[in-house]
Amino acid sequence: MHVKKYLLKCLHRLQKGPGYTYKELLVWYCDNTNTHGPKRIICEGPKKKAVWFLLTLLFTALVCWQWGIFIRTYLSWEVSVSLSVGFKTMDFPAVTICNASPFKYSKVKHLLKDLDELMEAVLERILAPELSHANATRTLNSSIWNHTPLVLIDERNPHHPVVLDLFGDNHNGLTNSSASEKICNAHGCKMAMRLCSLNGTQCTFRNFTSATQAVTEWYSLQATNIFAQVPQQELVEMSYPGEQMILACLFGAEPCNYRNFTSIFYPHYGNCYIFNWGMTEKALPSANPGTEFGLKLILDIGQEDYVPFLASTAGVRLMLHEQRSYPFIRDEGIYAMSGTETSIGVLVDKLQRMGEPYSPCTVNGSEVPVQNFYSDYNTTYSIQACLRSCFQDHVIRSCKCGHYLYPLPRGEKYCNNRDFPDWAHCYSDLQMSVAQRETCIGMCKESCNDTQYKMTISMADWPSEASEDWIFHVLSQERDQSTNITLSRKGIVKLNIYFQEFNYRTIEESAANNLVWLLSNLGGQFGFWMGGSVLCLIEFGEIIIDFVWITIIKLVALAKSLRQRRAQASYSGPPPTVAELVEAHTNFGFQPDTAPRSPNTGPYPSEQALPIPGTPPPNYDSLRLQPLDVIESDSEGDAI
Repeated sequence: MHVKKYLLKCLHRLQKGPGYTYKELLVWYCDNTNTHGPKRIICEGPKKKAVWFLLTLLFTALVCWQWGIFIRTYLSWEVSVSLSVGFKTMDFPAVTICNASPFKYSKVKHLLKDLDELMEAVLERILAPELSHANATRTLNSSIWNHTPLVLIDERNPHHPVVLDLFGDNHNGLTNSSASEKICNAHGCKMAMRLCSLNGTQCTFRNFTSATQAVTEWYSLQATNIFAQVPQQELVEMSYPGEQMILACLFGAEPCNYRNFTSIFYPHYGNCYIFNWGMTEKALPSANPGTEFGLKLILDIGQEDYVPFLASTAGVRLMLHEQRSYPFIRDEGIYAMSGTETSIGVLVDKLQRMGEPYSPCTVNGSEVPVQNFYSDYNTTYSIQACLRSCFQDHVIRSCKCGHYLYPLPRGEKYCNNRDFPDWAHCYSDLQMSVAQRETCIGMCKESCNDTQYKMTISMADWPSEASEDWIFHVLSQERDQSTNITLSRKGIVKLNIYFQEFNYRTIEESAANNLVWLLSNLGGQFGFWMGGSVLCLIEFGEIIIDFVWITIIKLVALAKSLRQRRAQASYSGPPPTVAELVEAHTNFGFQPDTAPRSPNTGPYPSEQALPIPGTPPPNYDSLRLQPLDVIESDSEGDAI
């Protein structure tokens, strides 16, 4: 009922009207506003009125133009970066170490037997093609070669390149095996990998500038196909165990061993070990900067048992990262060379981004539309995990299987030649696809808070010639309980990881143009060109409201007049009497006589008296009762 009462009051005030017109409103505004231009338009003579009108219009346009520039600049969400330096005791970073060779050759030799024989034949064909024909009596596994063979491409004639199988099989009818020898030794002969799908009907070539790159990539691709069919638990047992790899460990003054490391299986490097990961225990703090307060490791990489064609680099791959973060060591790690002592001084940079709408970053990755395949490790979000999960998802959708180097979602299988013959062609297309990379980059976001470890690396030979005899004796005794030396310089790596100083840098984003900046510039431009302030804007808003009010009143009056005209036009005869308009108050006993008259009679029959004029009973609105909630008066005392 209260709502109805207020609505009726508003309708009454609208009908009553403000009592002035558009012109009167404009004159009142120009005469009372605090801006300088409109006052001069009213007060001056005709010529000055025109001049001041043009000036006011020009400066108003300039103000609107400047306001548009400032608002657009504010909505661009630009940031400024501030750098601050702090000093405090910091947590020691997580350290991940991996061997450059993922597996022991003695344990995977039976899996790679056919592939190694084929690789030796390929090298013979490249290095000594004449001798390779003489030794061609041995039987090779042709099924491996047929899936993704290496070919020779003669590009001396770019319009008609010659493509030959490395073992002399002719695939285009243009040459034979004897010609392949000349082509391979001639300038312009390049090696490529042929990737085919749809039973060999659709093929592409992946070119290489060096035969070393070609055979390495080819062997790695074939090894991936083999290891993808082996359960991960067996692969873990074929890699280097922690008790053999970690010979000595010291953190500050506290001794440690392989049990203080967390083991994870990384497909590129086999078993990797993480110190101070912080998954089940609290992160270790560093007491002071300097080598004596850092982490010292002596590692045995077992280079004599490397896979010869799979691991062409000897050493240790290591990475420093935050606690509870997954180590993408292939992309962000560094190598430590065997036979050396590598010292790594660490500086810390902390990055703090503002987030939306200033920076496209995320706190925990919950709003990123990519399924995180690394979530099983219970690690924090990172853009590397997002990009690799996105790529693996594209591989699964396009190739119907997942690549061996990335985590696999439940219900899917790893790609291999037996179950998915076309997977290598499909994977290569996705790997070279620019559209796929742009799609994943557009979907993934940087982390809003990140910590980066800057490393200063120095190396020296270790052990020295004067001390290597007794050091290798002691290490051999501790490892094998043997009095003979079982270790050598090519298999030993020493690491020192420490904070250079406790100063850390914080790189923080802040809004380059905040709301205070916007209001200051808007007000400055308005005051400079128009001599106005915020109150002038309120006055302008007031006149706009009055303008809308007058317009509504005129529209209501127009609608009311149109309704009255339609009501008058609905009567085709004479206008009705008062009695006919008042419902239920017409006296039906006083009606005009409509009976037919005789021509001989007078105006009325003699037996009838003159009729009494029909008059309705009085209708007194003042005596009609109405509900109290309808009776309401406005501030001037008028009843509704």
